[in-house]
Amino acid sequence: MEFFDCISLSKAQTLINNVLPECTMAVEETELIEALGRIVAEDIAAADHLPPFNRSTVDGYAVLSRDTFSAGEGAPVMLDIIGEVFMGQSADYTIVSGQAVIVPTGGMLPAGADGVVMLEHAEQSDKETLLVVKPIAPGENMVAKGEDIKPGTVFVAAGTRLTAAEIGALAACGIARVKVRRRLTVGIISTGDEVVDVIAVPENGQVRDINSYTLAAMLTAADCQVTRYGITKDNYAELLAAIGKAAGENQLVLVSGGSSVGARDHTVQIIEELGRNKVIFHGLAVRPGKPTIFGLIDHVPVFGLPGHPVAAMTICQMVVMPLVSRLQGSGSRKAGWKLPARLTRNCASAPGRDDFLRVKLIWQAGEYRAEPVLGKSGLISVMTQADGVVHVPADSSGLYAGDVVLVEVMREA
Repeated sequence: MEFFDCISLSKAQTLINNVLPECTMAVEETELIEALGRIVAEDIAAADHLPPFNRSTVDGYAVLSRDTFSAGEGAPVMLDIIGEVFMGQSADYTIVSGQAVIVPTGGMLPAGADGVVMLEHAEQSDKETLLVVKPIAPGENMVAKGEDIKPGTVFVAAGTRLTAAEIGALAACGIARVKVRRRLTVGIISTGDEVVDVIAVPENGQVRDINSYTLAAMLTAADCQVTRYGITKDNYAELLAAIGKAAGENQLVLVSGGSSVGARDHTVQIIEELGRNKVIFHGLAVRPGKPTIFGLIDHVPVFGLPGHPVAAMTICQMVVMPLVSRLQGSGSRKAGWKLPARLTRNCASAPGRDDFLRVKLIWQAGEYRAEPVLGKSGLISVMTQADGVVHVPADSSGLYAGDVVLVEVMREA
Protein backbone atom coordinates (compact mmCIF):
# COMPACT_ATOMS: atom_id res chain seq x y z
CA MET A 1 0.00 0.00 0.00
CA GLU A 2 1.20 3.51 -0.82
CA PHE A 3 1.20 6.28 1.76
CA PHE A 4 0.66 10.02 1.47
CA ASP A 5 3.51 12.35 0.69
CA CYS A 6 1.95 15.18 2.67
CA ILE A 7 2.90 18.77 1.98
CA SER A 8 2.12 21.87 4.00
CA LEU A 9 -0.96 23.98 3.33
CA SER A 10 1.17 26.97 2.37
CA LYS A 11 3.17 24.91 -0.13
CA ALA A 12 -0.05 23.52 -1.60
CA GLN A 13 -1.45 27.02 -2.07
CA THR A 14 1.79 28.11 -3.76
CA LEU A 15 1.70 25.13 -6.12
CA ILE A 16 -1.93 25.82 -7.03
CA ASN A 17 -1.23 29.49 -7.72
CA ASN A 18 1.87 28.67 -9.77
CA VAL A 19 0.02 26.46 -12.26
CA LEU A 20 -3.14 28.55 -12.69
CA PRO A 21 -3.63 32.14 -13.87
CA GLU A 22 -5.26 34.72 -11.66
CA CYS A 23 -8.44 35.22 -13.69
CA THR A 24 -9.75 33.20 -16.61
CA MET A 25 -13.36 34.34 -16.74
CA ALA A 26 -14.76 36.23 -19.72
CA VAL A 27 -16.89 39.35 -19.29
CA GLU A 28 -20.63 39.70 -19.83
CA GLU A 29 -23.20 42.37 -19.07
CA THR A 30 -26.16 41.83 -16.77
CA GLU A 31 -29.15 43.78 -15.54
CA LEU A 32 -28.57 45.41 -12.16
CA ILE A 33 -31.57 43.62 -10.64
CA GLU A 34 -29.91 40.28 -11.51
CA ALA A 35 -26.40 41.23 -10.38
CA LEU A 36 -26.51 40.11 -6.74
CA GLY A 37 -23.45 37.98 -5.97
CA ARG A 38 -21.84 38.64 -9.36
CA ILE A 39 -18.24 39.82 -9.63
CA VAL A 40 -17.61 43.21 -11.19
CA ALA A 41 -15.28 43.05 -14.19
CA GLU A 42 -14.09 46.67 -14.22
CA ASP A 43 -13.89 49.71 -11.96
CA ILE A 44 -17.14 51.66 -11.87
CA ALA A 45 -16.89 55.43 -11.42
CA ALA A 46 -19.66 57.92 -10.74
CA ALA A 47 -20.68 60.25 -13.56
CA ASP A 48 -22.48 62.74 -11.32
CA HIS A 49 -22.55 64.09 -7.78
CA LEU A 50 -24.28 61.97 -5.15
CA PRO A 51 -26.40 63.41 -3.74
CA PRO A 52 -27.00 65.71 -6.72
CA PHE A 53 -28.02 68.60 -4.43
CA ASN A 54 -27.66 69.79 -0.84
CA ARG A 55 -30.19 67.68 1.03
CA SER A 56 -31.76 67.85 4.46
CA THR A 57 -31.51 64.84 6.76
CA VAL A 58 -34.31 66.03 9.08
CA ASP A 59 -37.63 67.81 9.00
CA GLY A 60 -36.93 71.40 9.90
CA TYR A 61 -35.78 74.80 8.69
CA ALA A 62 -32.93 75.58 6.29
CA VAL A 63 -30.91 78.50 7.64
CA LEU A 64 -27.51 80.16 7.71
CA SER A 65 -25.88 78.44 10.66
CA ARG A 66 -24.19 81.62 11.89
CA ASP A 67 -27.61 83.16 12.48
CA THR A 68 -28.23 80.54 15.20
CA PHE A 69 -24.97 80.74 17.16
CA SER A 70 -26.49 82.85 19.96
CA ALA A 71 -29.77 80.89 20.16
CA GLY A 72 -30.94 79.54 23.53
CA GLU A 73 -34.08 78.64 25.43
CA GLY A 74 -34.12 82.01 27.18
CA ALA A 75 -33.02 84.03 24.17
CA PRO A 76 -34.37 82.53 20.92
CA VAL A 77 -33.17 83.84 17.57
CA MET A 78 -35.94 85.24 15.38
CA LEU A 79 -35.87 84.47 11.64
CA ASP A 80 -38.24 85.25 8.77
CA ILE A 81 -39.80 82.23 7.04
CA ILE A 82 -39.75 83.02 3.31
CA GLY A 83 -41.17 79.77 1.94
CA GLU A 84 -41.31 75.98 1.96
CA VAL A 85 -39.68 73.26 -0.13
CA PHE A 86 -41.71 70.10 -0.82
CA MET A 87 -40.36 66.61 -1.51
CA GLY A 88 -39.32 66.06 -5.10
CA GLN A 89 -39.34 69.77 -5.90
CA SER A 90 -36.52 72.17 -6.65
CA ALA A 91 -35.70 74.74 -3.97
CA ASP A 92 -36.29 77.97 -5.88
CA TYR A 93 -35.17 80.20 -3.04
CA THR A 94 -31.98 81.96 -2.04
CA ILE A 95 -31.81 82.78 1.65
CA VAL A 96 -29.75 85.49 3.26
CA SER A 97 -29.01 86.27 6.89
CA GLY A 98 -32.18 86.44 8.98
CA GLN A 99 -34.20 84.10 6.77
CA ALA A 100 -35.35 80.45 6.90
CA VAL A 101 -37.12 77.99 4.59
CA ILE A 102 -39.20 74.99 5.72
CA VAL A 103 -37.71 71.71 4.40
CA PRO A 104 -38.64 68.00 4.74
CA THR A 105 -36.29 65.09 5.36
CA GLY A 106 -34.58 64.41 2.04
CA GLY A 107 -35.68 67.74 0.60
CA MET A 108 -33.45 70.08 -1.37
CA LEU A 109 -31.89 72.97 0.53
CA PRO A 110 -32.25 76.48 -0.89
CA ALA A 111 -29.17 78.34 -2.07
CA GLY A 112 -27.35 80.05 0.79
CA ALA A 113 -28.39 77.58 3.49
CA ASP A 114 -25.58 75.66 5.23
CA GLY A 115 -27.54 73.77 7.87
CA VAL A 116 -30.98 72.73 9.09
CA VAL A 117 -32.60 73.45 12.45
CA MET A 118 -34.69 70.47 13.59
CA LEU A 119 -38.42 71.05 14.14
CA GLU A 120 -38.11 70.35 17.87
CA HIS A 121 -35.42 73.02 18.28
CA ALA A 122 -37.58 75.82 16.96
CA GLU A 123 -41.15 77.06 17.01
CA GLN A 124 -43.27 79.21 14.75
CA SER A 125 -44.93 82.15 16.49
CA ASP A 126 -46.84 82.63 13.23
CA LYS A 127 -46.59 81.42 9.63
CA GLU A 128 -43.82 83.87 8.80
CA THR A 129 -41.80 83.96 12.03
CA LEU A 130 -39.43 81.31 13.40
CA LEU A 131 -37.95 81.23 16.90
CA VAL A 132 -34.75 79.10 17.09
CA VAL A 133 -33.85 77.88 20.59
CA LYS A 134 -30.77 75.74 19.84
CA PRO A 135 -27.74 76.62 17.68
CA ILE A 136 -26.45 74.46 14.84
CA ALA A 137 -22.98 74.07 13.35
CA PRO A 138 -22.22 74.56 9.66
CA GLY A 139 -23.27 71.43 7.75
CA GLU A 140 -25.43 70.10 10.58
CA ASN A 141 -28.48 68.02 9.64
CA MET A 142 -27.67 68.06 5.93
CA VAL A 143 -25.69 66.19 3.27
CA ALA A 144 -23.82 68.41 0.84
CA LYS A 145 -23.90 67.92 -2.92
CA GLY A 146 -21.30 65.26 -3.80
CA GLU A 147 -20.54 64.53 -0.14
CA ASP A 148 -21.34 60.85 -0.68
CA ILE A 149 -19.74 60.31 -4.10
CA LYS A 150 -18.10 62.83 -6.43
CA PRO A 151 -17.92 62.55 -10.24
CA GLY A 152 -15.02 60.37 -11.32
CA THR A 153 -14.80 58.54 -8.00
CA VAL A 154 -14.48 54.76 -8.32
CA PHE A 155 -17.11 53.55 -5.87
CA VAL A 156 -17.23 49.89 -6.95
CA ALA A 157 -13.85 48.35 -7.77
CA ALA A 158 -13.18 45.54 -10.21
CA GLY A 159 -13.29 42.19 -8.42
CA THR A 160 -16.01 43.26 -5.99
CA ARG A 161 -18.66 40.64 -5.30
CA LEU A 162 -21.88 42.63 -5.45
CA THR A 163 -24.02 42.77 -2.32
CA ALA A 164 -27.24 44.68 -1.74
CA ALA A 165 -25.18 47.69 -0.64
CA GLU A 166 -23.25 47.98 -3.93
CA ILE A 167 -26.41 47.38 -5.94
CA GLY A 168 -28.07 50.24 -4.08
CA ALA A 169 -25.10 52.51 -4.78
CA LEU A 170 -25.17 51.59 -8.47
CA ALA A 171 -28.88 52.34 -8.63
CA ALA A 172 -28.31 55.69 -6.92
CA CYS A 173 -25.78 56.56 -9.63
CA GLY A 174 -28.15 55.60 -12.43
CA ILE A 175 -26.31 52.45 -13.52
CA ALA A 176 -28.81 49.87 -14.74
CA ARG A 177 -26.42 47.37 -16.37
CA VAL A 178 -23.12 46.06 -15.04
CA LYS A 179 -20.17 44.29 -16.65
CA VAL A 180 -19.45 41.16 -14.62
CA ARG A 181 -17.35 38.03 -14.87
CA ARG A 182 -19.06 34.99 -16.28
CA ARG A 183 -19.83 32.33 -13.73
CA LEU A 184 -17.16 29.71 -13.15
CA THR A 185 -18.48 26.31 -14.23
CA VAL A 186 -17.88 23.55 -11.69
CA GLY A 187 -18.56 19.84 -11.98
CA ILE A 188 -19.06 17.74 -8.83
CA ILE A 189 -18.79 13.95 -8.69
CA SER A 190 -19.57 11.77 -5.68
CA THR A 191 -17.86 8.39 -5.52
CA GLY A 192 -18.17 5.25 -3.43
CA ASP A 193 -19.95 1.90 -3.46
CA GLU A 194 -21.46 2.89 -0.12
CA VAL A 195 -22.98 6.18 -1.35
CA VAL A 196 -26.66 6.27 -2.35
CA ASP A 197 -29.02 9.02 -3.46
CA VAL A 198 -30.66 11.23 -0.86
CA ILE A 199 -34.11 9.80 -1.59
CA ALA A 200 -32.91 6.21 -1.08
CA VAL A 201 -33.27 4.27 2.15
CA PRO A 202 -29.69 3.26 3.01
CA GLU A 203 -29.05 -0.39 3.71
CA ASN A 204 -26.45 -1.58 6.19
CA GLY A 205 -23.08 -0.14 5.23
CA GLN A 206 -24.56 2.60 3.01
CA VAL A 207 -24.78 6.37 3.46
CA ARG A 208 -26.68 9.06 1.61
CA ASP A 209 -24.84 11.43 -0.72
CA ILE A 210 -24.10 14.46 1.44
CA ASN A 211 -21.02 15.95 -0.16
CA SER A 212 -22.33 16.76 -3.62
CA TYR A 213 -25.09 18.83 -1.99
CA THR A 214 -22.92 20.67 0.52
CA LEU A 215 -20.20 21.37 -2.05
CA ALA A 216 -22.74 22.51 -4.63
CA ALA A 217 -24.33 24.84 -2.08
CA MET A 218 -20.98 26.38 -1.14
CA LEU A 219 -19.99 26.96 -4.76
CA THR A 220 -23.41 28.25 -5.80
CA ALA A 221 -23.19 30.79 -2.99
CA ALA A 222 -19.83 31.83 -4.48
CA ASP A 223 -21.51 32.62 -7.83
CA CYS A 224 -20.46 29.44 -9.60
CA GLN A 225 -22.54 27.50 -12.12
CA VAL A 226 -22.59 24.01 -10.66
CA THR A 227 -23.37 20.70 -12.35
CA ARG A 228 -23.72 17.55 -10.26
CA TYR A 229 -22.71 14.39 -12.11
CA GLY A 230 -24.34 12.00 -9.71
CA ILE A 231 -22.80 9.08 -7.86
CA THR A 232 -20.06 6.95 -9.38
CA LYS A 233 -19.22 3.55 -7.93
CA ASP A 234 -15.67 2.49 -7.07
CA ASN A 235 -15.11 1.28 -10.61
CA TYR A 236 -12.10 2.57 -12.54
CA ALA A 237 -13.73 2.71 -15.98
CA GLU A 238 -16.90 4.33 -14.67
CA LEU A 239 -15.01 6.97 -12.69
CA LEU A 240 -12.63 7.57 -15.62
CA ALA A 241 -15.60 8.34 -17.87
CA ALA A 242 -17.26 10.60 -15.29
CA ILE A 243 -14.13 12.64 -14.53
CA GLY A 244 -13.28 12.92 -18.22
CA LYS A 245 -16.78 14.17 -19.02
CA ALA A 246 -16.78 16.68 -16.14
CA ALA A 247 -13.33 18.01 -17.07
CA GLY A 248 -14.45 18.46 -20.67
CA GLU A 249 -17.53 20.45 -19.68
CA ASN A 250 -16.31 22.58 -16.77
CA GLN A 251 -13.56 24.93 -15.62
CA LEU A 252 -13.16 23.20 -12.24
CA VAL A 253 -13.92 19.65 -11.08
CA LEU A 254 -14.40 18.33 -7.54
CA VAL A 255 -14.39 14.60 -6.87
CA SER A 256 -15.73 13.64 -3.46
CA GLY A 257 -14.29 10.39 -2.11
CA GLY A 258 -11.76 8.09 -3.74
CA SER A 259 -8.89 10.31 -2.67
CA SER A 260 -7.21 8.01 -0.16
CA VAL A 261 -4.62 5.29 -0.90
CA GLY A 262 -6.80 2.19 -0.79
CA ALA A 263 -7.14 -0.30 -3.62
CA ARG A 264 -10.53 1.18 -4.56
CA ASP A 265 -9.40 4.83 -4.53
CA HIS A 266 -8.85 5.63 -8.20
CA THR A 267 -8.84 9.43 -8.46
CA VAL A 268 -5.05 9.87 -8.56
CA GLN A 269 -4.58 7.25 -11.26
CA ILE A 270 -7.36 8.75 -13.37
CA ILE A 271 -5.92 12.27 -13.18
CA GLU A 272 -2.54 10.82 -14.14
CA GLU A 273 -4.07 9.05 -17.13
CA LEU A 274 -6.30 11.88 -18.35
CA GLY A 275 -3.91 14.66 -17.41
CA ARG A 276 -0.73 12.95 -18.60
CA ASN A 277 0.82 12.72 -15.11
CA LYS A 278 -0.47 16.11 -13.97
CA VAL A 279 -1.05 15.26 -10.31
CA ILE A 280 0.41 18.27 -8.50
CA PHE A 281 0.06 16.90 -4.98
CA HIS A 282 -1.61 14.08 -3.05
CA GLY A 283 -1.77 14.58 0.68
CA LEU A 284 -1.93 17.67 2.87
CA ALA A 285 -0.49 18.07 6.35
CA VAL A 286 -3.86 19.27 7.64
CA ARG A 287 -6.67 18.00 9.85
CA PRO A 288 -9.27 17.29 8.66
CA GLY A 289 -8.55 16.74 4.98
CA LYS A 290 -5.26 14.82 4.78
CA PRO A 291 -6.12 12.75 1.64
CA THR A 292 -6.62 15.78 -0.63
CA ILE A 293 -5.60 15.59 -4.29
CA PHE A 294 -4.93 18.39 -6.76
CA GLY A 295 -4.10 17.97 -10.42
CA LEU A 296 -4.78 19.21 -13.93
CA ILE A 297 -6.60 17.62 -16.84
CA ASP A 298 -5.99 19.70 -19.98
CA HIS A 299 -5.48 22.81 -17.83
CA VAL A 300 -8.71 22.15 -15.89
CA PRO A 301 -8.04 22.02 -12.12
CA VAL A 302 -9.32 18.86 -10.46
CA PHE A 303 -9.56 18.34 -6.70
CA GLY A 304 -10.01 15.00 -5.03
CA LEU A 305 -11.67 15.69 -1.69
CA PRO A 306 -12.05 13.41 1.33
CA GLY A 307 -15.29 11.48 1.61
CA HIS A 308 -16.00 12.54 5.19
CA PRO A 309 -18.43 15.50 5.03
CA VAL A 310 -16.67 17.79 7.53
CA ALA A 311 -13.30 17.18 5.88
CA ALA A 312 -14.76 17.81 2.42
CA MET A 313 -16.38 21.07 3.53
CA THR A 314 -13.23 22.23 5.31
CA ILE A 315 -10.96 21.62 2.32
CA CYS A 316 -13.50 23.25 0.02
CA GLN A 317 -13.60 26.35 2.22
CA MET A 318 -9.88 26.62 2.94
CA VAL A 319 -8.29 25.34 -0.28
CA VAL A 320 -10.83 25.32 -3.11
CA MET A 321 -12.62 28.59 -2.41
CA PRO A 322 -9.48 30.77 -2.51
CA LEU A 323 -8.79 29.32 -5.96
CA VAL A 324 -12.38 29.99 -7.02
CA SER A 325 -12.03 33.63 -5.98
CA ARG A 326 -8.73 33.86 -7.84
CA LEU A 327 -10.15 32.40 -11.06
CA GLN A 328 -13.13 34.74 -10.81
CA GLY A 329 -10.93 37.79 -10.31
CA SER A 330 -12.48 38.43 -6.92
CA GLY A 331 -10.46 39.72 -4.00
CA SER A 332 -12.96 38.42 -1.47
CA ARG A 333 -15.27 35.50 -0.86
CA LYS A 334 -18.98 35.68 -0.10
CA ALA A 335 -18.55 33.61 2.99
CA GLY A 336 -15.20 33.73 4.71
CA TRP A 337 -15.24 37.03 6.60
CA LYS A 338 -13.36 36.83 9.86
CA LEU A 339 -14.07 38.08 13.35
CA PRO A 340 -12.15 37.86 16.62
CA ALA A 341 -13.46 35.63 19.38
CA ARG A 342 -12.15 34.35 22.71
CA LEU A 343 -11.55 30.60 22.84
CA THR A 344 -13.45 28.85 25.65
CA ARG A 345 -11.18 25.82 26.15
CA ASN A 346 -7.71 24.45 25.45
CA CYS A 347 -7.24 22.78 22.06
CA ALA A 348 -4.18 20.63 21.35
CA SER A 349 -2.59 20.48 17.91
CA ALA A 350 0.26 18.44 16.43
CA PRO A 351 3.20 20.61 15.30
CA GLY A 352 3.86 20.31 11.57
CA ARG A 353 0.18 20.07 10.71
CA ASP A 354 -2.38 22.82 10.02
CA ASP A 355 -5.52 22.12 12.03
CA PHE A 356 -8.94 23.55 11.28
CA LEU A 357 -11.00 23.73 14.43
CA ARG A 358 -14.75 24.13 14.04
CA VAL A 359 -16.33 26.46 16.58
CA LYS A 360 -19.70 27.76 17.63
CA LEU A 361 -19.91 31.52 18.20
CA ILE A 362 -21.56 32.77 21.39
CA TRP A 363 -22.07 36.44 22.27
CA GLN A 364 -21.20 36.84 25.95
CA ALA A 365 -20.09 39.72 28.16
CA GLY A 366 -19.69 42.10 25.24
CA GLU A 367 -17.57 39.84 23.03
CA TYR A 368 -17.76 36.71 20.91
CA ARG A 369 -16.70 33.42 22.49
CA ALA A 370 -15.52 30.54 20.29
CA GLU A 371 -16.74 27.21 21.66
CA PRO A 372 -14.97 24.27 19.93
CA VAL A 373 -17.32 21.78 18.30
CA LEU A 374 -15.49 18.53 18.80
CA GLY A 375 -16.17 15.40 16.82
CA LYS A 376 -14.88 13.18 14.06
CA SER A 377 -14.82 14.39 10.46
CA GLY A 378 -17.70 12.11 9.51
CA LEU A 379 -20.17 13.49 12.04
CA ILE A 380 -22.97 15.57 10.53
CA SER A 381 -23.62 17.36 13.82
CA VAL A 382 -20.17 18.94 13.62
CA MET A 383 -21.27 20.71 10.43
CA THR A 384 -24.63 21.90 11.69
CA GLN A 385 -23.47 23.11 15.11
CA ALA A 386 -20.43 25.06 13.92
CA ASP A 387 -20.55 28.69 12.82
CA GLY A 388 -16.98 28.92 11.61
CA VAL A 389 -13.43 27.62 11.54
CA VAL A 390 -10.28 28.58 13.43
CA HIS A 391 -6.99 27.91 11.66
CA VAL A 392 -4.33 26.50 13.97
CA PRO A 393 -1.06 26.94 12.03
CA ALA A 394 1.48 24.18 11.59
CA ASP A 395 4.06 25.86 13.84
CA SER A 396 1.67 25.86 16.81
CA SER A 397 1.29 23.16 19.45
CA GLY A 398 -2.25 24.27 20.19
CA LEU A 399 -4.42 27.05 21.54
CA TYR A 400 -5.37 27.93 25.10
CA ALA A 401 -8.61 28.95 26.73
CA GLY A 402 -8.76 32.73 26.73
CA ASP A 403 -6.75 33.13 23.51
CA VAL A 404 -8.30 35.58 21.05
CA VAL A 405 -8.55 33.80 17.70
CA LEU A 406 -9.81 34.75 14.25
CA VAL A 407 -12.89 32.79 13.25
CA GLU A 408 -13.57 32.37 9.54
CA VAL A 409 -17.34 32.53 9.50
CA MET A 410 -19.01 29.95 7.30
CA ARG A 411 -22.61 30.89 7.91
CA GLU A 412 -24.40 33.80 6.28
CA ALA A 413 -24.61 36.96 8.39
